[in-house]
Amino acid sequence: MTEPSLATSEVFNDPPLDVTPADAAPRVWKFWGTALWGALLFVAMFVGQIGAIVLFVVYRGLPLSLASMQLVGGEPQALALSVIMGLPATLAVAWLAIRIKGASFVDYLALHWPSWKQILFGAVGLIVIVLAWEVTSRSLGREATPGFMTDLLKSGRDKGAALLLLFAFSVAAPMSEEILARGFLFRGWSASFLRVPGAIILSSLVWTAVHLQYDMYFLAEVFSIGVWFGYMRYRANSLWLTIVLHALNNMTAVVLTMWLGS
Repeated sequence: MTEPSLATSEVFNDPPLDVTPADAAPRVWKFWGTALWGALLFVAMFVGQIGAIVLFVVYRGLPLSLASMQLVGGEPQALALSVIMGLPATLAVAWLAIRIKGASFVDYLALHWPSWKQILFGAVGLIVIVLAWEVTSRSLGREATPGFMTDLLKSGRDKGAALLLLFAFSVAAPMSEEILARGFLFRGWSASFLRVPGAIILSSLVWTAVHLQYDMYFLAEVFSIGVWFGYMRYRANSLWLTIVLHALNNMTAVVLTMWLGS
């Protein structure tokens, strides 16, 4: 069997949990355990979001039907609260999965604050990727932001839900999605046969699948950003870094869309 090169080992050697070598393996969910718990995390996020819409429907005295949920779910305030309610549900399942393994929640998800240099490096890389897609969109005559998102944000601004939408998309959504993708999925899959490169790619694909409301062009952009986030998660061993980068990306898009729409 061919041994990995020194360069490869140095580039893709994910920092382990703060446990002894003998205890490291049983305290990390590997490929299938991570996949199954990851599916539960996704379901929990979805249930939390749908639960908020159901509460809105019941509160307004509407019949509990798919039509009522679609009607209410299209309103900016309800959609914002739906996104926000997905966060505690995601956190709860992630905590349970990690608790069962007897590992530290902070260490398992790499909730370590990055240095300012790491934040700056990650932000510069993100700006380069976003600008590259912006230039490509303009050259192809495409919109830089999905039309339905533009309509939603402008509607939210006009209806007094701007701050709620800003919090939902710039705080709650980045935290929920990063805990799922670069937190839980990356941690387990990087410790499996996939190693770090495979974990970055697969977790980015899962993150992309969370955004299936977009067309293939925007999904390709999401995937490329996900790969960069995955690399930065590995490089800095910090989930807070990707949460901050994700939040900056979303906040910029939300603010610019609302401002340009004014």
